[in-house]
Amino acid sequence: MQVKYTYRYRANAFPIVLNPSGKSQRGSFGDQAVDAALVRVEGAQLDLLINGEPVSAVVSFDGANRWVTVNGRTILLEKTSGLPKTEGPGAHPAGHLLSPMPGQVRAIQVLEGDQVSKGQTVLIVEAMKMEMKIVAQTDGLLKKLSVQVGQKVDRDQLLGIVQGSAFPPEFP
Repeated sequence: MQVKYTYRYRANAFPIVLNPSGKSQRGSFGDQAVDAALVRVEGAQLDLLINGEPVSAVVSFDGANRWVTVNGRTILLEKTSGLPKTEGPGAHPAGHLLSPMPGQVRAIQVLEGDQVSKGQTVLIVEAMKMEMKIVAQTDGLLKKLSVQVGQKVDRDQLLGIVQGSAFPPEFP
């Protein structure tokens, strides 16, 4: 299954296309062809082989933003594709919990109808041996939970909705 992303770095947009092939990915970054293989994952630390060269990176994310640190240099990438836009670059509907990449739901830590606090882990998605905590972006009620443990999910798939005080009472 081909996976497509577009990231913005400064004023430039870069398309990224990945074609999984076993433990490696063949793809392109802009106009450049890339072979990437995941060697080891430990938390946010990734050890990769990029075109046969070893690369260590630390990746963290918050919504559409990805901070990538390689060789002591950190850059901010903003995801610009796949998210439904509501306002401003990289925005998505408030309260929507989206999967940051294709993976599998490993744990659900809050039940539908429970109160959640901003920053509280709602569920965990695992992708490429890396666990990603999906957290509430606002205080509110977990109005909808769209997945279950063990379910495979796609990038930007709606996982749930946290209804905060900014929503009108009739919001689904």
